[in-house]
Amino acid sequence: MTLTTVRIASILIGGCLAASLFSGPVFAAGNDSSTMPTCKKGEIYDQKTKKCVKQQSANVSDENRTDYAYSLAKDGRYEEALAMLDTVKDQNTAEVLNYRGYATRKLGRTDEGISYYLKSVKIDPQYAKVREYLGEAYVIKGQLDLAKDQLNTIKTICGTTCEEYQDLNEAILDPSKI
Repeated sequence: MTLTTVRIASILIGGCLAASLFSGPVFAAGNDSSTMPTCKKGEIYDQKTKKCVKQQSANVSDENRTDYAYSLAKDGRYEEALAMLDTVKDQNTAEVLNYRGYATRKLGRTDEGISYYLKSVKIDPQYAKVREYLGEAYVIKGQLDLAKDQLNTIKTICGTTCEEYQDLNEAILDPSKI
């Protein structure tokens, strides 16, 4: 192989790699470990096929819909997240209620968000993520004693090194971070 052939092959391979990185769905932003891509409005990311599909024709599971709603919410698309949660058949799961609480709280409806969080806690008292978000809602309302109660509960669930504990602790120390 000549040096010119190697250079051309390197450029082609590099170009293909770059193209693959910049094509496809956009991944949800946020400080969470959520890696589900978000699609344009009217579509849902299907975890089985690993692509965006039309929402009405999509035959995706409740879990997929719930996870996708959370990705939309983390991307700031709160109304779309709530609409996606409306398509979930089982509305009474800790995750659906938590994500509904998250989206409504982010829309400024903090009391409504708290009501969803409390329902989620009743279903799964050991769900650290809902405890974090409930604590953040209490911080927004200025109820730091209740936020600290959630922080202590998270500590018993996953310790002080888990993301939920660290995020809520940071929110308590500096509410502007919420």
